[in-house]
Amino acid sequence: MSRTGPADPIPVMARQDAQAWAQHMTEYMAQIAGGAITAETVRPSFRECVGKNDEVAKDGRYTMSYAAYSPIPLEQHPEAARRIRTMLEQQEFQVSGYRETLNGKVQALLDAFQPSGRYLATVETMAGGDLMFRISTRCLMPPTG
Repeated sequence: MSRTGPADPIPVMARQDAQAWAQHMTEYMAQIAGGAITAETVRPSFRECVGKNDEVAKDGRYTMSYAAYSPIPLEQHPEAARRIRTMLEQQEFQVSGYRETLNGKVQALLDAFQPSGRYLATVETMAGGDLMFRISTRCLMPPTG
């Protein structure tokens, strides 16, 4: 497994490519969970990268968070989270947070980090009962030209 550090160059990826990859990942997670993404719930969000001392470079670098929801029945959330966890671990994600219940109620939560690409994947039961899938990226640089 490769290690990354603060002196490594920022990966280059166009915003539309980052969004397409996140869309693919969230759709795949929903499929593994036994559902499908509801198109109206898709929320891509791009932000400027903020440095350690709150500095912002004006060269177009960005982070992206992409969230989407699926109306999977609440009682199926724990099993869905288990299946997604297995899939993510096979893709070298490391689970950093996991639960299936909170205060005796079904409330799935899965956070997993992929060190080589520094991506975060989240699966979470939402207040309305849907299952939310989110992909968050590290700081990325748009292509020049």
